[in-house]
Amino acid sequence: MTYSISQAAGLSGLSVYTLRYYEKEGLLPFVGRSKSGKRAFCDHDLEMLAIINCLKSTGMQIKEIRTYIDWYQEGDATLHKRLELFKKQKEAVEEQMKQLNGHLKKINQKIKYYEYACKAGSAKACEGVIDCEA
Repeated sequence: MTYSISQAAGLSGLSVYTLRYYEKEGLLPFVGRSKSGKRAFCDHDLEMLAIINCLKSTGMQIKEIRTYIDWYQEGDATLHKRLELFKKQKEAVEEQMKQLNGHLKKINQKIKYYEYACKAGSAKACEGVIDCEA
């Protein structure tokens, strides 16, 4: 089954504009064309869009994603390169998660602080009681 760019956008959660941008940046060389010359996305293309979206959402630059797409297009000769790329991205995501968990801890401390302050009716009531400054 094939999908128009609008349908592919809806199914992928990306905008038509984003898909056109990705094509311009060389991330969609695998997308075919209909007889009339319009983009014709297939299910495999949607899977690739999900991978592209995943990589982009985890902070990978377009240039690096294009490198992955190029390696994918080259085939099995680049399997090890692709594996290393994903391992590197996994490490980056794990570091992001570590940082986000630290931020979450700080936010939870602030919530605890302000809940206590709201119950007490004053931020001064928290001094020395809650391990978090205003």
